[in-house]
Amino acid sequence: MCLVNKSSHPLESRIWLLVEPGDFIDGYSVISGRGAREAAEKGLTMPLWASLLLKLRNLLVKPFGLKTTRPTSGDAIGMFPVTYENGREIILGMPDKHLDFRISVMREDGRIHMATWVHPKNVFGRLYLAAVMPFHILIVRSALHRIGT
Repeated sequence: MCLVNKSSHPLESRIWLLVEPGDFIDGYSVISGRGAREAAEKGLTMPLWASLLLKLRNLLVKPFGLKTTRPTSGDAIGMFPVTYENGREIILGMPDKHLDFRISVMREDGRIHMATWVHPKNVFGRLYLAAVMPFHILIVRSALHRIGT
């Protein structure tokens, strides 16, 4: 059984260049021999329960103008476009109407670290972040569990 730990994201991560006061950033890690891209591909392949939650989310937020579709071109993993990649880290995500977000998957010292950064742009962005937080934690922990097995 793999143990998913809440942890600080490595300071060498490029995601730290985005963080401003008031932003949300979390971090989790798991022991894994996978590289960053392989880990992202494995972790971001959503299980059925997470896919159903995402479909529900898309139905609920579409009237508010949030993005609900996958990118149609360019490098992407699942529904997330790749915005940066080097040998140790891959960053995925996109700006949206009410918030910007990125996911960093980074390999360091035999562990895969995953962080989610969110920059709310307005009150709706902060409310949305608060509403999805319990599901976010479940999805991230599930992703890291898949990465660690």
